Amino acid sequence: MPHRLIRLCIFALLAVPASVLAAPPATPSHPATTKATAAPTPQSGPANAVSTTSAPRVLVKTSLGSFVIELYPDKAPKTVANFLEYVNAGFYDGTVFQRVIKGYLIQGGLFNRQLQPKPTRPPVAIEADNGLSNLRGTVAAARAADPNSETSQFFINLVDNPRLDFISDQSGATWGYTVFGKVVQGMNVVDAIGNLPTGPQGPFTADVPRPLPVIDSITELPAGTRAAATPSKPGG
Repeated sequence: MPHRLIRLCIFALLAVPASVLAAPPATPSHPATTKATAAPTPQSGPANAVSTTSAPRVLVKTSLGSFVIELYPDKAPKTVANFLEYVNAGFYDGTVFQRVIKGYLIQGGLFNRQLQPKPTRPPVAIEADNGLSNLRGTVAAARAADPNSETSQFFINLVDNPRLDFISDQSGATWGYTVFGKVVQGMNVVDAIGNLPTGPQGPFTADVPRPLPVIDSITELPAGTRAAATPSKPGG
């Protein structure tokens, strides 16, 4: 099967009846996943890391522990600016990671503890053609079928997921998802979230982790901060 046709089939699995990486519609339900597709071997960190001493970082405090994300404004300026606006407004406080697919990704940043979506600002233009790949530990913007529909949701890749990368600008199926950062500390917490049991809950028919991992806060760290002294909780 030609590579482009394979990619279109994968996108169809991810995007119907609602995009795998976006806010669901009025009557949301999670679509089928690609867990049956063999995933690349996980790496300790993405080969496309672009870490610099001046790159902004945020501290994500969750009910399972804390982790640090380094952002790439030079590669995804609109996406990073949008994310930081939500961060500095305290938007993420009390939201949850409502979607966990073991061996694939975790997703959050829109729903509260009652699994009700929070109102968001207008979407930003996609920047998935920035040369970065959805490798283990990278953070990418979630969206609907429309490429230019990124708002507050983000996901963290648990393994290398190059199937989610940019191929071309021909359609939503080939645009991929914008990588705009990387977890540089506390990936064990992300993995702990990714290993939670899941099931149906609220408006979702599957993939909701139990218990719901709550994002207590996301805060921007002082410029030049290389690490945060925030140890993970036991087991995190």
